[in-house]
Amino acid sequence: MTTENKSIVQRALAGLIETGDVDGLALFLSDDFVHHRPGTTTMTKAEWLAAVRAALGPIAGMQVEIHQVLADGDHVVMHSRRWLPDAGPEIAVVDIWRIDDGLIAEAWEIIEPVAQVAANLVWWEPAQH
Repeated sequence: MTTENKSIVQRALAGLIETGDVDGLALFLSDDFVHHRPGTTTMTKAEWLAAVRAALGPIAGMQVEIHQVLADGDHVVMHSRRWLPDAGPEIAVVDIWRIDDGLIAEAWEIIEPVAQVAANLVWWEPAQH
C-alpha cells in the first residue's frame, strides 16, 4: 500500500513539474480534497487548483530537486528543494499527502526560503536590538 501511495503522489506531481499540466494533477485529487498551509489557511480542490494555475506564470521554469519521498500507511511525505531560473530565490519544501481510496484527499505544505534558514535555526532566541 505505501509503495502504491508513493506512486500516486509521484505520478500526480510529475506532469505538473514537467509540463505544468494542472488538469492532469486534478485527476489525482478527490472531490473533497483540502490543502493546508500553516495557521488556519485551507483551500478546497477548486481553490488550490486555481492558485496552482495562477502561480504557473511567475514560477515558469522552476527547478525541483526531490530529496526524499517517504510513505507510512495512507500518508506520503516529500522533501524537495525548488528554485527559479537565473539564480532566482530558492525554497525548501515539505509536503505531506494523505491518500484515500487511490486519490489524494488532503495535503499539508511547509515552505522555508533557503535565504532565511540561518535565522530560522534560532527562532526561539530573543531579538537583538
